[in-house]
Amino acid sequence: MGLNSVSIISNSKKKERFVKYLLNDIKALEFMIENDMIESGIQRIGIEQELCLVDATWRPAPIIMKFLSKINDPHFTTELAQFNMEINLEPMTFTSDCLGQLELSLSKYIKKAENILQQFNSKLILTGILPTIRNKDLVITNMTPLDRYKAMAKSLRKLRQGMFEFHINGTDELVTAHDTVMFESCNTSFQMHYQVSANDFVDRYNWAQLISGPVLAASTNSPILLGKRLWRETRIALFQQSIDIRQTKDHLRERSSRVSFGKRWINDSIVDAFKEDIVRYDTLLSNNKRSNSVKLLDDGIIPTLDALMVHNSTIYKWNRPCYGIYDGKPHLRIENRYLASGPTIIDQVANAAFWFGLMSAMPEEYRNLPGKFEFDNAKSNFLKAASIGLESKFIWLNNEKLSAQDLILSLFLPIAKEGLLKSNINENDITKYLGIIESRVSSGKTGSQWMIESYNNLRKTGTRDQALVATTAAIYNRQQEMKPIHLWSLANIDEAGNFLNYYLHIDQIMTTDIVTVKADDLIELVANIMDWKQVKDIPVENSKGELVGLVTAGLLVNYLCKSDKEKKKKSRIKDLMITNPVAVSPETSISDALKTMIEKKTSSLIVIEGKKLVGMVTDRHFVKVSAKLIGDLK
Repeated sequence: MGLNSVSIISNSKKKERFVKYLLNDIKALEFMIENDMIESGIQRIGIEQELCLVDATWRPAPIIMKFLSKINDPHFTTELAQFNMEINLEPMTFTSDCLGQLELSLSKYIKKAENILQQFNSKLILTGILPTIRNKDLVITNMTPLDRYKAMAKSLRKLRQGMFEFHINGTDELVTAHDTVMFESCNTSFQMHYQVSANDFVDRYNWAQLISGPVLAASTNSPILLGKRLWRETRIALFQQSIDIRQTKDHLRERSSRVSFGKRWINDSIVDAFKEDIVRYDTLLSNNKRSNSVKLLDDGIIPTLDALMVHNSTIYKWNRPCYGIYDGKPHLRIENRYLASGPTIIDQVANAAFWFGLMSAMPEEYRNLPGKFEFDNAKSNFLKAASIGLESKFIWLNNEKLSAQDLILSLFLPIAKEGLLKSNINENDITKYLGIIESRVSSGKTGSQWMIESYNNLRKTGTRDQALVATTAAIYNRQQEMKPIHLWSLANIDEAGNFLNYYLHIDQIMTTDIVTVKADDLIELVANIMDWKQVKDIPVENSKGELVGLVTAGLLVNYLCKSDKEKKKKSRIKDLMITNPVAVSPETSISDALKTMIEKKTSSLIVIEGKKLVGMVTDRHFVKVSAKLIGDLK
C-alpha cells in the first residue's frame, strides 16, 4: 500500500485537483463492479512480512538503506524506520501446497537477508515490538529518508498541532508523549491479503471483522514496550495512538481515528467502505500521477485508481479493503493488518492457515451479519483479545459468552479445516499448521505469554535492561531452532551475553521508581520517609517534575545534632537541601558516571533529561555492575 510517488496536499488548489481524481476513481470502481469487470472464481493470497534489524548488542540497527543497496532485490523494501524492513512475497493461488510454499519462500528470503546482514554485524528478528527499543531510537534521524515518509509525518504533525500522546494500561502503565510519528515504527506485523469477488465482498468483509478477536487472541506477540508490560498485543493501542490526530480538547466531538476497527458493518459493496473513508477522513497526501479513471475505462484501459489507493493507504483499518490489478485483471482483497510479526516463520504460516481457512469456509449462517450480531460486540471482542489475549471471554451469536480457548478449539478450528479442505490444500499441511494453532491455544503458550514469563523470571536476577536484552537474544536464538512458540524454553539471563550489551549507559542501570519530596515538605516528614524506605538520598523536585535539590542522610544527621533553638530556624527541606546536586544525562557512560561519583565524593547520582528528573543511581547499582563484570571475567 505504500506508494512512493506522493506529496503533501499543501494548498486548496492541490486538494481540489486530488479530490476530483479521487471521485473519478470511485465512479470507475462502481462501473467496474456493476459491469462484472472485477475478477472472480479464483482465490489468491499475499503476504507482507515486516522485521526488525538489530545490531550486535540486540538494539535497533538503522541500516536499511545500506542493506537494500547490497541485496538489490525488489522483494525487500523499506518501512518508516531505518531499523525495520518489509519483505513482499509474490501472490499465490490458494490451493494445493501453497502453505508449504509460503513457509519455504519466507525462509528463503529471510536467509538471504541474514547473509547480507552479516556484513553489517546485524541480524533479523521476528517480533511485534522489539523489547530493546528505547525512546532514543525513536528520533526523526532514524526515519527512512524517503519522500513518502516525510510527507506523511509532516501532514500528521500539522493536523495534530501538538505532541502525540500515549497512555496504555497493563500490568505496568505507559504514559508519555512524542513530537513525531516515530512511535509507529515500534510496530512490525505479518500482513495477509485474501482475494474476494465483488459479489461476495460484503459478507466476507463482515465475517473478517467478526473473527478478528478470536484470531488475534490465538496469535498475540507484542506485550512489552519500553520495558513496560502492557497489552498482550500492545501494537493495537500503540499504532492507534502513534498517528492519532485527535486532541483531548475534541472530547465533545466524535471523531474517528485513522487506525481503527471501524464503526459499523458494511451493507452494500466495497465502494460504500471507500465512500465512508472519504467522508470521515481528510485527504493527507496527493499522488503525482495524473489519470482520469473514467476516461481510461472509456478507452478500454483498466485504471489503477491511484488517488483512491493513496487515500486508502493513509487509513489503517485492521481489516482494510483493497483494490488492485494482477495479470491485467482488477480484483478486490481484504488485508489483515492486526497480526504481529513472529514468533517464528512456522507460527506465522500457521496463523495464515488459520485465517485463510476461516475466510474460505465462511458458514452460511454468518452471512447478513448486520441483522444477526451487534457490531459493537465484534469490536469489543477484538479489543479484549488485544488487551488480554487468550484470557478473553467473547460475546458470540445469541449473546452467548465463550472463552477464547473454547471458541477457537471447538468452533474456529473445525471451520478453518473445512475451508482449507474446500480449497484443496495439502492435507499434511492442514494437519501441520492447524495442529500448531491447536497446541498453542490449548497450552496458552502464545508469543506474548512466553515473553512475559521470560521477562518476569529474568527480572528476579537481573536489571530491567539486562532482562530486555536477554529476552530479545532468546527470541532470536529460539527462532533459529525453527520450533513453534509452544515448544520454546524460557529465556535465561546468560543469553544477555557480555555486560557491554546492557551496561553501557547510565540509563541501563538507573532506577526510575524514585522516592522524591518537595521543597516545602517538613524536614521531620522527610526524615521519616528516608527511614521507612531505607534510602540515603532523596531528590527534591517541583510540581513540573524538575530537579531542584537533593537531601542526604548526612544533612539530616547534622540537622538532628543541632540544638532545638537552631532547629526552629529550619523546618522545611528547602532550608536544608543541596540546591545544585550532581546530575548527569541518561546518555552518560557508566564509566564516566562512576568517575563523577568518585570525584564529587557522592554516594548517588541524579539522572535528568533537560531539567526533568528521570532516574537515580546509587553505589548499590555499581555493586551489581561490578559483580556482573567480575563474573564475566572468570
